[in-house]
Amino acid sequence: MKASPAHQSPAPIAAATEAPPAASGHTALGRGLYAVLWVLCRVLGVSIFGVRLHFAEPLPQRGGLLVISSHQSHFDPLLLGLASPRRLSSLARSSLYAFKPFAAVITALDAIAINRETSTIQAMRTVIQRLQSGGAVVIFPEGTRTDDGRLGEIKNGFALLAKRAGVPIMPVAIVGAFECWPRSQRWPRPGRIRLEFGRLLTVAEIARMDEGEIVAECRQRLQQLDARARAVRAGCPTDARV
Repeated sequence: MKASPAHQSPAPIAAATEAPPAASGHTALGRGLYAVLWVLCRVLGVSIFGVRLHFAEPLPQRGGLLVISSHQSHFDPLLLGLASPRRLSSLARSSLYAFKPFAAVITALDAIAINRETSTIQAMRTVIQRLQSGGAVVIFPEGTRTDDGRLGEIKNGFALLAKRAGVPIMPVAIVGAFECWPRSQRWPRPGRIRLEFGRLLTVAEIARMDEGEIVAECRQRLQQLDARARAVRAGCPTDARV
């Protein structure tokens, strides 16, 4: 799917008819499963949840990339994968691998298994290895889904990951997913969801900052993206690039 420039109307998530190209090294099962799910979910996304998205600049097609996103619902990893023109890897609790058929599916879709019973250092090493091997990884720096639909406190672990792996950061705000599937609700309901992809924080910019500065910059960008997404959903478009 082509990203819509800042001065144009946002692109519907179902505008594309072909799934993003699979990166080298993916299994045949993973490529086939991803392609089928990608098309089906995009159709459902636009028809039921009215998903729209906007890119301030194109997403890098190759090389390690850390995508940091606000966290509104269980939908979020799926929404980011459907919106992205390249395959993304999300973190998955090791307990999700207990059911073998489901484990096979999320493994084929490039999930990164994280065992919360082991050390944080080991988990970070696993993510850094994926980034340094050229993967694009999604992190939700709030650590958990929002309770009220608003952006929560941003934790600093992602900044260390980006510095150690030497990769850029792409901030994303998701708005509307909370209304479709809040934590208090067992099943999702129809609604309108918007994703705002911001400007890339480059490797050179990250190298000049300490971890606190990276967190502060990304917090500001996420807040601006969140505000922009809410304004557009309310019918008040803005051309601000964040």
